Amino acid sequence: MARKVPVFLEPTKDRKIAVFGGGMVAYRKCRQFEGFDITVIADRTVPEMDSVCDRIVLAHFDPSDLDQYLDGVFIAVAATDSKALNAAITETAKKHGCLVNSAHGGGDVLLPSSVRKENYTVAVSSEGSVPAFPPYVAKMIDGFLGPEYDLMMDLLRTLRKDLQEKVPAAQEGGIPGRGPGQRRGLGRTQGWRLRKGDGDRPLDPGEIHRPVTIWHS
Repeated sequence: MARKVPVFLEPTKDRKIAVFGGGMVAYRKCRQFEGFDITVIADRTVPEMDSVCDRIVLAHFDPSDLDQYLDGVFIAVAATDSKALNAAITETAKKHGCLVNSAHGGGDVLLPSSVRKENYTVAVSSEGSVPAFPPYVAKMIDGFLGPEYDLMMDLLRTLRKDLQEKVPAAQEGGIPGRGPGQRRGLGRTQGWRLRKGDGDRPLDPGEIHRPVTIWHS
């Protein structure tokens, strides 16, 4: 079986998410789709649900009347406490051309555990095989990635903009701001450690010179 493709989606209110279920599982799913147009369909919901979705449709549904909730839906989320009902939601949504995430598996969209820092995000998934594994790994990664990596990102953004303006695209394989020279530069960690623990002080232009030298070496 082919491996799943890791993808980051830009949230927009033009894309509809239909979440079936009103419990804490559905609530957590809604939080992960923050920024999309989210409709929750359930006969009852946890009190916190109002804060994470755009609308709640209070309705009892069964496999025979799911179609009415799927028109124009980008991703359907089967998050009820019934495995059989989630399977029916998954099957019906796929027939409608929707992508599906299911709390009981069988969907084509998986929601990874993620570590969100100020400037970047790291996502971890077992691709559905061991659900307890990604949260554990994400916690370990979170402890490893200290504030110096956000400082690195701040500096890289400054350097990349400078390179895109000054370095011909052909020199880096056709795309300014990318290439093997820059990847080698990222490996020279001593340049970044000089900035560790100094995040409150504005970056002085004079400090950029040495990392640029490391970047091109």
